[in-house]
Amino acid sequence: MQHEQLTPFPGDFLWGASTSAYQVEGGWDADGKGPSVIDIHMHRPEGVTDFNVAADHYHRYAEDVELFAELGLNSYRFSIAWTRIVPDGDGEVNPAGVAHYHRVIDALLAKGIEPVVTMYHFDLPAALDARGGWSERATIDAFERYARILFEEYGSKVKFWLTINEQNMMILHGRAIGTTGRSGQVGGKELYQQNHHMFLAQARAMVLCHELLPEAKIGPAPNIVSVYPATSAPEDIIAADDWDAIRNLLYVDLSVRGSYHNLAWAYLKSKGWEPEILHGDLELLAAAKPDFLAFNYYSTQTVGASRGDSSDIQVRGGDQQIVRGEMGLYRAVKNEHLPVNAFGWEIDPVGFRTTMRRLWDRYQLPLIITENGLGALDELVDGRVRDDYRIEFLKLHLEQIRLAISDGVDVFGYCPWTAIDVISTHQGISKRYGFIYVDRTEDDLKELARVRKDSFFWYQDVIATGGESLSS
Repeated sequence: MQHEQLTPFPGDFLWGASTSAYQVEGGWDADGKGPSVIDIHMHRPEGVTDFNVAADHYHRYAEDVELFAELGLNSYRFSIAWTRIVPDGDGEVNPAGVAHYHRVIDALLAKGIEPVVTMYHFDLPAALDARGGWSERATIDAFERYARILFEEYGSKVKFWLTINEQNMMILHGRAIGTTGRSGQVGGKELYQQNHHMFLAQARAMVLCHELLPEAKIGPAPNIVSVYPATSAPEDIIAADDWDAIRNLLYVDLSVRGSYHNLAWAYLKSKGWEPEILHGDLELLAAAKPDFLAFNYYSTQTVGASRGDSSDIQVRGGDQQIVRGEMGLYRAVKNEHLPVNAFGWEIDPVGFRTTMRRLWDRYQLPLIITENGLGALDELVDGRVRDDYRIEFLKLHLEQIRLAISDGVDVFGYCPWTAIDVISTHQGISKRYGFIYVDRTEDDLKELARVRKDSFFWYQDVIATGGESLSS
């Protein structure tokens, strides 16, 4: 659909940016923080930094919030480290950790920046992991208790809550991204039992949020992308439908509708992986009603019908946007219509619009984008980072948000990845996403100085004009 005149971004649009605790904070054991699975189990390539210091946002948050305000952000999506609040996951509360996030939230609010809080972003407490992690229903109880602490401590200050970041990626690629710990080294049957338990934990948190904080809003934050069939052949379309159900719709249907998608359930049954569902589980899932959908988007995926041979499991490269097929289900296909970046990602801004339209059509819930960005080997030269490639990437995607809004999709916020450079999972600090450069290397912390990139000033203008500068 082409529009003669585009609908402007809403006046109360949340112009934000994102980070996660383990990738930005550092201070991994500071002030009573307990270890998470990230601290204990993360395996990194040789020469890549760990997360112990990261961008040292834990100690430098006040300086960073000043920069966020200068950037013009009116929202900041960040995660709270479970192990700062409850070091072992379900034991004593750590007052120092609680106080830290009060300071962060107060600093944001003082600058007119709305905190958008992620409750769980990959960093399961290691002590819970050692006892089975999400395989155990006790972890559901621990998460609900953790949620209660957050709501009671910060509920008067935080309006927007995200439950679990990219649950689908933890299930589908947990070993690759290092987020599952020992409890993730399991077969499919137990993995999807963990998945079921995470949904129950999320449901309890959503119900509790609505009970304790009737004015607050809460929703899930999966990674959702459009899945294209490789051709118009009916078999390719079936394969795309199957993979869409398993990768995307399983997670949003359970979060919003409280039920398993039929194709995804058929897949689990065919594998013998269907989870044990106890009495009351489905009633709980149905009772949990999100107020909005948050989702992370980087690129689309293109798949073809299974051939029943080794071509099914050939990998379509693309760094963390990798696609690996599955024998008898689908095969990954390169989309020849899309350009790729330096890391092999397929860049598909139009697919972003498609994804928003599909989510709105199916669920009719307001949307906020909680990750979207370009990782690159940024260089600081003569005190400046010239990241025109990032500006172009974000510009193209913001244009598609405005088109989606003009299509009638309710989009209320955009929080690209990331506000400031964080530690990438596999490429460390070398691969950067932020509007703000952190001057350090993999093995030299230097002064950790903050430097505004060219994209900082570009996004500052976008926000100041309410998105109108995109068309100028």
